[in-house]
Amino acid sequence: MNLRFVEAFYWVATLKSVTRAAEKLHITQSAMSARIAALEEELGVLLLDRQGKQFRLTTAGGRFITYAHNLLDLQRAAKEEMGSDMVLSASLRVGAIESVLHSWLISWIEVLRAEHLGLALELTVETTPVLMDQVQRGAQDIVFTALPASGDNVRSKPLPAMPMCFVGNIEQHRKRLYMLSELAKDELMTFQRGSQPYVALQDALRQAQVSEKRVHAISSISAMGQLVQGGFGVATLPVAAAQRMVQTHGLRLLKCKTQLPPLPIFVSYRSDPATGLVDKVVKSAQSFVE
Repeated sequence: MNLRFVEAFYWVATLKSVTRAAEKLHITQSAMSARIAALEEELGVLLLDRQGKQFRLTTAGGRFITYAHNLLDLQRAAKEEMGSDMVLSASLRVGAIESVLHSWLISWIEVLRAEHLGLALELTVETTPVLMDQVQRGAQDIVFTALPASGDNVRSKPLPAMPMCFVGNIEQHRKRLYMLSELAKDELMTFQRGSQPYVALQDALRQAQVSEKRVHAISSISAMGQLVQGGFGVATLPVAAAQRMVQTHGLRLLKCKTQLPPLPIFVSYRSDPATGLVDKVVKSAQSFVE
């Protein structure tokens, strides 16, 4: 039995799309369909009930998906036991929110590349809702977001939350300690509307009974840093990202009596039974940030 055909069926069944499965395996849709047809001919049963562009697993397909997973897992285990280095030509699609990018993602990628010299990365930086949708559809292998993704065969694990802080201009903000009402006299900047930092800041302002305030929703950490540098106002940023920007942007971390809640971070991913690479990369990220 050709395990490439088994792998093709596994990903079509898992991602519920011939198109997305073909993208995952870097082959054409016609090649994907041909592999599944060859597998069905060998098994003597239909695995997919095709109706136009739609399909569903047949009864036989529903039974065979477990065998497919086990066969691919066994193949991976056998290669590892025999000393085969399967990562030499592997590629991995990774997505992350800006907070992760500006805090530890680049440093971790340097470690990851040292661990897997032949690994090719496709890196996407997007908002949490977009990345959650992408990993659920199979367009990403691993995503680092502020909320856990869910869905068939999608796993999520919490990572250490990111402490948040207020950041101001080093020339304009010289006090040792600020009240939230004092910071609110400036323009306030945080992440996009509906995000955890945006909601947390609005809650803090309500609890402090600050009525006159202007809160700007900006999805780019770099843009917020440049605006603070230009004297536009005060931003809420992850401490790790802010500390990096202080060195080059003329910014200052501001102490405030109001503490911002930390930004939760999750890693969501789809395991690949054929290689085990995704699980190894997730463990690498967990080890790096913890």
